[in-house]
Amino acid sequence: MSDALPMSLRSLVLGALALAAPAALAQAAPPENWHLLDRDADGVAGISLDAAYAALGDREPTEVVVAIIDSGVDIAHPDLAPVLWTNADEVAGNGIDDDGNGYVDDVHGWSFLGNAEGENVEHDTYELARLVALCRAGTPDATYADCEALETALEEERRPLAEQAVQLGPLLAAARSEDAHMRDKHGDDYTLGDADQDDDIRALSFLAQQGASLSDLEDFAESIESRLEYGLNPDYDPRGVVGDDYADVAERLYGNADVAGPDPNHGTGVAGLVAAVRGNDVGIDGIAPARIMALRAVPGGDERDKDVANAIRYAVDNGADIINMSFGKGYSPQKAAVDAAVAYAVENGVLLVHAAGNSSEDIDVEDNFPTRTLLDGTVTGGWLEVGASGADNKALAASFSNYGRTGVDLFAPGAGVTSLKPGGGIQTANGTSFASPVVAGVAALVMAYFPELSAEEVRQILLDSATRYDVLTARPGSDEEVAFGELSVTGGVVDAAAAVRLAAERAGASTPPRGAE
Repeated sequence: MSDALPMSLRSLVLGALALAAPAALAQAAPPENWHLLDRDADGVAGISLDAAYAALGDREPTEVVVAIIDSGVDIAHPDLAPVLWTNADEVAGNGIDDDGNGYVDDVHGWSFLGNAEGENVEHDTYELARLVALCRAGTPDATYADCEALETALEEERRPLAEQAVQLGPLLAAARSEDAHMRDKHGDDYTLGDADQDDDIRALSFLAQQGASLSDLEDFAESIESRLEYGLNPDYDPRGVVGDDYADVAERLYGNADVAGPDPNHGTGVAGLVAAVRGNDVGIDGIAPARIMALRAVPGGDERDKDVANAIRYAVDNGADIINMSFGKGYSPQKAAVDAAVAYAVENGVLLVHAAGNSSEDIDVEDNFPTRTLLDGTVTGGWLEVGASGADNKALAASFSNYGRTGVDLFAPGAGVTSLKPGGGIQTANGTSFASPVVAGVAALVMAYFPELSAEEVRQILLDSATRYDVLTARPGSDEEVAFGELSVTGGVVDAAAAVRLAAERAGASTPPRGAE
């Protein structure tokens, strides 16, 4: 197939597949549950969860609630339904705000991306496109007022995607045609080995040589199309569906109780890593005996600051102990509202866990919002910033992960990690989005068994107990080898067993318990 593709298209496809299916391109896939395994016993850079539970002995857990601010959660998934947070003061489906908190039928959480009639936002723009739209309307944002620079940045984002869409078209059409031919001739379960020598299946063969499939290529092409049609399109604005006064960042009472939304894939995967039912032979084993509070604030596009701030406040007001935030963006025009919500969470003893992002960038230099650094320069406590690691003890930093000697606290498994998908199944995915809930899960494990520890004490335990790896690894986005320890504050990967042992040592000196007056 090498002579059937122009070199530029060949390079594009290889890069596309590396993004769409990096686990498939690995030379040797780690075990499905590698993120839970032990470095020494299993030879992968997992979190040693079995050893953590062994170290807990006969301790009994207390209830811990982890709020998942995300795209939505499949609350009917059999591995999640038994562990959902439930608002005991709300009667499901009666259309009444029984507990008087301003949110009608918020039994398992809330969505800030819909309206009372049940309509929901699925796709939204990136923040850059919104800022350009304000410029074109003659009302530029005060923080990002250089409209010429914003227009240039938008064009630089759109141009390569448009070129890729054009280039991928012929290959995708050829692969689909070949797939239809093979299905007609050999059935839906065909393999490339079924092809006769005269079958022209060059496109499918090329994909197979890269360890990928037609589905991988279709997913990548769809992501490009979506970014062009929605994310990077200043003329697209779905906010009218929500019906709030968008300019009023103090407005809180809007949305609906549909915590799954149109596409709960991402949030379901995130929630599963934290707390999927353990030992039921369904899906996966989650890390902690926690309750999941589902908060929908992340559409297919950039989350809006107003929604993030309100989701954080909802979580705090309704008893969350930990908030997982597997999202991020490069612009934050209403950062003050998010900062106030972050400060509110920390003041109330809630731990915030945030994904560092997937741009292979140094976030000591590049923006990735939300951040623990407030507009006034204050660096708030109660926050863990998480990069993604892989299974290989000697090649730890995931190639896509953001990093930062001061900006990222620690790493956690996030490359080729298996979790849940909507409808009852499982999926394998890549991203700091999936490293963050691993850390949130370990934090929830410690909190559940050592309730006398404060959120800040638990945070410090995870930092102090992270496994340091004295190895060289490729700097994300580069072939340059660097010490793994240079890529984060701790230079380590979260370690559940070490965290539990350290928590046991420190628990006696911790007073008062979380939530005490």
